[in-house]
Amino acid sequence: MIAELIQAYFDAFNRHDAEGMLATLSEDVVHDINEGGREVGKAAFRKFKAHMDACYREQIKDLVIMTNGNRSAAEFICEGEYLKADPTLPPARGQRYAIPAAAFFECADGKITRVTSYYNLKNWIAAVS
Repeated sequence: MIAELIQAYFDAFNRHDAEGMLATLSEDVVHDINEGGREVGKAAFRKFKAHMDACYREQIKDLVIMTNGNRSAAEFICEGEYLKADPTLPPARGQRYAIPAAAFFECADGKITRVTSYYNLKNWIAAVS
């Protein structure tokens, strides 16, 4: 069941369906942002996702989901287009990129309670520079 929940999260991501992603999350979801801070709650995740959708158009490819108990890991390729400059990052000119990435999840009561994302920011910067 956890693998299906994680698959539903990524399916919504690939449809650019923020509300569909939010439907997979617990109200007090913990979101650890790659090379960033920790945010808690659906409202914070909704704001993060709106920012990301304004700056990037991305698709998840070659997704592999692994589960163990209430935890799950996903490895994938993130293919995207850099649409709008994100503060502290290089200027956006519609650059395309494909980078390996991973996400780790904890789940309870049929919802995702933690999302932790990892990718190599230095490699992403090189891809768009």
